[in-house]
Amino acid sequence: MTQLALPLDWPAAQTESDFIVTPANADAVRHLGHWSLWPVMATVLTGPRKSGRSFLGRIFAARSGATLFDGGERADEEQLFHAWNRALAERRPLLIIADTPCSQWDIALPDLRSRLAATPHVAIGAPDDLLIPALLERLLAARAVSINADVPDWIARRIERTYIAVHRAVDALDQAAWATRRRIGIAVAREALIRSNVIEDSRVFE
Repeated sequence: MTQLALPLDWPAAQTESDFIVTPANADAVRHLGHWSLWPVMATVLTGPRKSGRSFLGRIFAARSGATLFDGGERADEEQLFHAWNRALAERRPLLIIADTPCSQWDIALPDLRSRLAATPHVAIGAPDDLLIPALLERLLAARAVSINADVPDWIARRIERTYIAVHRAVDALDQAAWATRRRIGIAVAREALIRSNVIEDSRVFE
């Protein structure tokens, strides 16, 4: 696990934590770090909701001067078409962030469809064994929630392997911290996560 030192000295966002790089997102980071070598000056970046794809896109745009379309599958097709052409003409990258690869979009404009078919696609994957506890620690620290050192790994072994589940766990522990006014250990975490339906009773002692 790395706490981004992104390629090319990309600056961190002023209001967000550093991006955490693990195998779940390393391919995406590597691809964006070598944008000058792209076969065309555009890329489609996909990933699950809450995966940090928009944060990574903003960091990339700040460093490279890229045009950013977040929610590309819902973008105006004419605007996206002209942005793609402008990126090629100006050698300034275009990053399109979306839920799914563009091959799954319903694109009415034939010229845009052909351009997107030639556009590289890179994806952020589901959170891995390194990323889940690191995200838990980072997000809880951002909310000033104090936890025992063994809590993130304990939670990571029991919640769903999704970014949404990580955020739900953080919400539950945040509420528990406010209610108890004390540092969160496994006993409090267990109670909070069961009460919030983040984990099932059957998984508590796995």
